[in-house]
Order: sequence, then structure tokens, then C-alpha cells
Amino acid sequence: MVITPAEVAADPANRWTLELSNGGKVVIQLRPDVAPQHVYRIQLLTSHGFYNGLSFHRVISGFMAQGGDPKGTGEGGSTLPDVPAEFNDLPHLRGVASMARSEAPDSANSQFFIILSPTMKLDHKYSAFGRVIEGMAAVDNIAVGEPPAQPTKIVRATIGGPLPPPPVVTAAAPVPAETQDAQSKAAEAVVQSDQRAIVNAGSPAETPQPTSQEAPAPQPTPQETPAPQPTPQETPAPQPTPQEAPAPQPH
Repeated sequence: MVITPAEVAADPANRWTLELSNGGKVVIQLRPDVAPQHVYRIQLLTSHGFYNGLSFHRVISGFMAQGGDPKGTGEGGSTLPDVPAEFNDLPHLRGVASMARSEAPDSANSQFFIILSPTMKLDHKYSAFGRVIEGMAAVDNIAVGEPPAQPTKIVRATIGGPLPPPPVVTAAAPVPAETQDAQSKAAEAVVQSDQRAIVNAGSPAETPQPTSQEAPAPQPTPQETPAPQPTPQETPAPQPTPQEAPAPQPH
């Protein structure tokens, strides 16, 4: 699963490029062979400019960097439906990109994280969808913090080719299949409805303001990537909270 099939690597739409505010450029090889619906969600949102201006709002040194939230707090996502889990055999090695979610397995939407150090305890619990093939040094230079005082932004996200057709969803899948036209219209609505949040997330000095939905970091919360707690999965907080992956285990 670590080796990308030739036909996947040959499709330019499977190369996701993130131009960062720290001056770096990151290229991620997407893996529709292991997580087709999550890859398509990334491609679809990217093609409509969703990720442009968003910050890496939660970055833990030696562990992971999380972004993709228009609110910049770990609580947000697109207005598209959540994506059903596609847990697979792509291991969470350094540079692997995976989807953040709440405690519910089928709750990934737009937030993602990039692994900074191998964290195999996340395997088969989070949907890995690609791996950095260029620019890992730029990932290492993403500002650290929960949230960082001056978060690193995604200045521009692109895919290398035209948006492909949506993957075929079988009858047994948890959600019905959608046509590319319908999903594109929905994604356009995402950009319009989330425009204010995206602009706010792009502000250079923004830090999340306390709200009724905000959980204090770094405590375990249902909608963040892994917090440095010694439990493999977070327990739900008593109110809506950011997306979270399991905490790293003590070595």
C-alpha cells in the first residue's frame, strides 16, 4: 500500500499542491486506490478554492499538522455531507495525509492532518488518503501551536489536472452516490456560504475566540486531530468540539 500504483501516479489530478504562507510548497500524492471518496472530496473542494486562505490551526511538534477548517478552530468543515470512513492499509508514516474526524467513524468532512513522525496507532482508525512527495521541509516549518500565535496559511491549493468524475458508490455504502454536477453545485455553495469564514481564517493574526462550541486545547475533544494524551481515541466532550484524532501513546 506504500507504493503508489503507476496509473494513480500518472494522473495529474492526483497531485495536490499546497502553497504555504511560510514560502514553501507541498505536493501530496493522492491515493484514490485506497480512499476514493476522501480523495474526491479533497479534489472537489480544492477545485472550488475552498482551502485557499485556511490555516493550520493545530500543530503538535513531532506528531502532526492539522488544517482544512474554515473556522480555524477545529470545529468547522464544508457544508457538504460527511464522508463515510475508508480505513485502509496505508500506514501513518511521516508525510502521510489523513482525514480528521470526530469520534464517529463516518464524520470526516474537510479537515486533514499531515503526519510529522510515524504514528502507527492511527492505522485503520483514520482514513489516510495520500503522502507528501515534495516539500516535507515546508511541512516541518509549519508554525506550532494549538492554535499557533501566527498560524501558517494555505495561500493556494490546486490539483494538477481536471476534476475527475466522482467515484462510484456501491449500494452498500452508508451514503447514496451523487453525480459530479450535483456535487459541483454543492461545492460552489460551500465556497459562497463559507466565504466569510474563509476570509476570517486567512487573517494573519487570527486566533480562535471563545465560543459556546469551543473546547479548550489540548484537552481531548471529538473534532481535532490527535492530542498528546495517552489514549488511542478521544472521548466526546459535553458540547460540540473540534475534530480530533487519537492521542499519541507514550514511548
